[in-house]
Amino acid sequence: MKDSHMSKLGKHSIFIVLFVLTVLSSCTVRSDKTIIKLAHGLDPSHPVHQAMVFMSERLSEKSRGQMQMDIYPSGQLGGERELIELLQIGSLAMTKVSASPMESFVPEMKLFSIPYVFRSEQHLWQILKGQIGRDILLAGQDFRLRGLGYYDAGSRSFYTKENPVNSPVDLQGLKIRVMKSQTAVQMVQALGGSATPISWGELYTALQQGVVDGAENNPPSFYLSKHYEVCKYYSLDEHTSVPDILLISTVVWKSLSKEQQGWLQESVDESVIYQRKLWKESTDHALTEVKKAGVEVIYPAKSPFQASVRDMHESYKGTPVYDLIQEIDAIETVEDIDA
Repeated sequence: MKDSHMSKLGKHSIFIVLFVLTVLSSCTVRSDKTIIKLAHGLDPSHPVHQAMVFMSERLSEKSRGQMQMDIYPSGQLGGERELIELLQIGSLAMTKVSASPMESFVPEMKLFSIPYVFRSEQHLWQILKGQIGRDILLAGQDFRLRGLGYYDAGSRSFYTKENPVNSPVDLQGLKIRVMKSQTAVQMVQALGGSATPISWGELYTALQQGVVDGAENNPPSFYLSKHYEVCKYYSLDEHTSVPDILLISTVVWKSLSKEQQGWLQESVDESVIYQRKLWKESTDHALTEVKKAGVEVIYPAKSPFQASVRDMHESYKGTPVYDLIQEIDAIETVEDIDA
């Protein structure tokens, strides 16, 4: 069963594996220094990369120079799926992925793509920092993937070309781009829209040409993609919050001493706090800039959206995901969880 998740590597992936094996090595020891290799697909200007640089600096400080983290951004070693595969075979130490592609390894992670599981940002982070969040991070260890922490990826909201979305009624008849995720398709359909999976790189043109009437994403992505040049309405309904996850190969993790594991985990924890600060600044900046560009930012009542997806929640009855949703819903929000 587990082997079904270990997809066969394509030619490109094989080249990457050989490159990493021969040139980098995931976790090497040079004299008295252990070097951890981390790769991801984001630009160096992204808040996540900046937090990783901070993490690298803290690791060096905590270990008094005994550990070093080398970071390879911008997809130098492949996309998310390829990087996950490299972790599984121990040829790369760490990466960052969205929780969405981890669903095939950890079914519980599907809950992040289900709309309105979390009542607020505070509620989300209370869960992520609590026992449920910790259990989900460790649930991928059977597939040689250990989660070390969550990075903030904000909340996803709808943006449209012609008309604002003030309630689910406004989505009826609209073609909305979604990620290639069955859960995302179900969500848009539950809200009355017509879900259209399109790759991120093709979306700007699809919006321009009217292939779709709108899309959904977080504010920094809406801004940095320049989709605001085409879509002049941004409705902050905040239907889903899909965090990023820092992963380490269990092969590499087990090769570290307890002291080294402690230094690394502490550095991750501190970088999580730093990244959330950077993400908030990036979100505020994005919203300010799109408003300057003429985008109408709308803050709709969320209750009609929440009511529209209630049946979608019920469709998970009889599954561990449904039990998790019920458990999460019963947890009262602590407003000072940011501390």
